Amino acid sequence: MDIITNIQEGIIFSIEEFAVNDGPGIRTTIFLKGCPLRCAWCHNPEGLSPQPQYMIKKNERVLCGYKISADKLADQVLRNKEIYTLNKGGITLTGGEPLFQANFVIDFLRRIKPSIHTAIETSGYASPDTFQKVLPWLDLVLFDIKHMDSEEHRKYVGVDNKTIQKNLRHLCSSGKDFIIRIPLIPGVNDSKENMLAILNVIKDSKSLQRVEILRYNKIAGAKYPMIGQEYQPPFDQTAIPNVYDVFTENNIKTIVL
Repeated sequence: MDIITNIQEGIIFSIEEFAVNDGPGIRTTIFLKGCPLRCAWCHNPEGLSPQPQYMIKKNERVLCGYKISADKLADQVLRNKEIYTLNKGGITLTGGEPLFQANFVIDFLRRIKPSIHTAIETSGYASPDTFQKVLPWLDLVLFDIKHMDSEEHRKYVGVDNKTIQKNLRHLCSSGKDFIIRIPLIPGVNDSKENMLAILNVIKDSKSLQRVEILRYNKIAGAKYPMIGQEYQPPFDQTAIPNVYDVFTENNIKTIVL
C-alpha cells in the first residue's frame, strides 16, 4: 500500500469533463494511475501501473499517463467552478486507486475546497491513517465493494479485505455522505450471502445515500491488447449474474446499472 510521497506532483492518465455518473450534477472525473488491487474484471488496466506507459490506439503508440502538479490541476479545475455551481456538480477522483497517491490527492483537494464539490471513487484499500486523512477533504465517497469474504476477495482481487472492511466501518460511522458501489460479477460475488454481508455493515449508517449495483461490463477486456496483455478472467463472462436486491427490501435506495 505504498503511496507517492511527493505532495507537489501526481500521475494521471485521463480527465473526462461533463461526466454524469460519478456523483451529483455535471462533473469532471480525474483518473489517477496506480492501483494495488488486481481485480479479475478490471476494465481500466492502463490505470494499474503507477508510471506512465505506452498503449497502442488506432495503430499508434501513445503515452498513457503524465505528471502534473497539484497547483496546475487545481487551476485547470477551478476554471469551471461556475459550471459546477450552476449544475450542482464538481470533481470526482478515480483510477486506478486514488488513495495510492494520497498525498497528492490531499494537496490537490485542499487547493479547490470549499469552492468545488469533491468526490472520490475508491476501493478503500489504504491504511486507516491514510483513509482518515483524506476523508475531511471530501464531500462524497463512492466506495466500491468487491467481496466480503476474505478468501474470495484475495482470490479475485489479489489482496486481503481486512483493511477495506475497517475503512468501510469507519466511513459508515463518520457522518460523511457515501454511495456503495458493487460491481456484479457472475459466479464471483453475486450471491445472496455476499449481499447480506454488505447489508449487515452498511444498513444502520445515516449518511448512506444509496447502493449502486453495476452489472459486469462484457467489454471489460477491450483495453488489454493495447498494453500488450491478454484478458483471461477466471469466470464465465457469458453468464447472467444474479441480482439479489436485499438493500431495497431494507429501505435502502438502490440503483441497478
